Amino acid sequence: MDTIFVIGSNSFSGSTFVDFALQKGTKVHGLSRSVEPIDAMLPYKWHDDTNFKFHHLDMNKDLPQITSLIQDIQPAYVVNFAAQSMVGESWQNPGDWFMTNTVSTIKLHDELRKCDFLKRYVHVSTPEVYGSCSGFVKEDFPFNPSTPYAVSRAAADMSLRTFHDAYNFPVVTTRAANVYGPGQQLYRIIPRTILFIMLGRKLQLHGGGVSTRSFIHMQDVSDATWKIMLKGKDGDTYHISTDEVVSIRELVERICDKLDVRFDDYVEVVGERMGKDSAYHLASDKIRKELDWQDTINLDKGLDECITWVKSNFDALKEQSYDYIHKA
Repeated sequence: MDTIFVIGSNSFSGSTFVDFALQKGTKVHGLSRSVEPIDAMLPYKWHDDTNFKFHHLDMNKDLPQITSLIQDIQPAYVVNFAAQSMVGESWQNPGDWFMTNTVSTIKLHDELRKCDFLKRYVHVSTPEVYGSCSGFVKEDFPFNPSTPYAVSRAAADMSLRTFHDAYNFPVVTTRAANVYGPGQQLYRIIPRTILFIMLGRKLQLHGGGVSTRSFIHMQDVSDATWKIMLKGKDGDTYHISTDEVVSIRELVERICDKLDVRFDDYVEVVGERMGKDSAYHLASDKIRKELDWQDTINLDKGLDECITWVKSNFDALKEQSYDYIHKA
């Protein structure tokens, strides 16, 4: 099997994909700017990870070392999950979001385009670039970003289009709906809700949870990303999503029901975050038809998996930070 280089391997999406790739029997190198967290937050630690090597480097500060490392390893595929995320917080330090998601990312792309050993670069983007939209949108939907985070991601995406056109850079772009699953960061809505209920704490529900989302299990996303990596068409974008749409309130209510608690006892409605999109739903017909992909884990089953994960790792998880910690 070809070697895969995963940037952002400590992230929930990145670590789950690393685990998926390792179970395919491939060799994986991972890179993140933070040290590896506890094993409960790294899905690849739950199975045999002898074919995985971790590199602690920061794309903002260590690009020459990263470039040299990639030249030494000569991976066939580079999959980039790294990004400064968190939509609401991007208003507070927008320059940090643009430095990571735009400037450093484009500098990385400029180095990768010179790697003649690279079969394909997979750029993991976000549906936030579309802004709030109605109906299920396709991959050619126009960009209308509404937050610093979304603008910073859209800029890099647009730059990649020019790199493909000018250099024939073998890039494919993915945009997934709201991912979830065991191992997700505790500040995300699903693990946070489960953990807060188990701790007897009140969960703040911004805007009453009226915004709607499609939640897709990260195992299904990893499978889609794998197929796109191997068989996607260079220059194309692929949506990864389910057809099931729920409001955030309904999602929290489902979790409350599964844990046999009353919604009103554990949830406090607070004001909405600035610039939050009310809805974005992705049409995933393209990947289903072209690459024969389909999602296999419905939300009900996926929530059960998340609850089991939190319960199994409760002692370790309750000692972790429940809030997003910004790192410039």
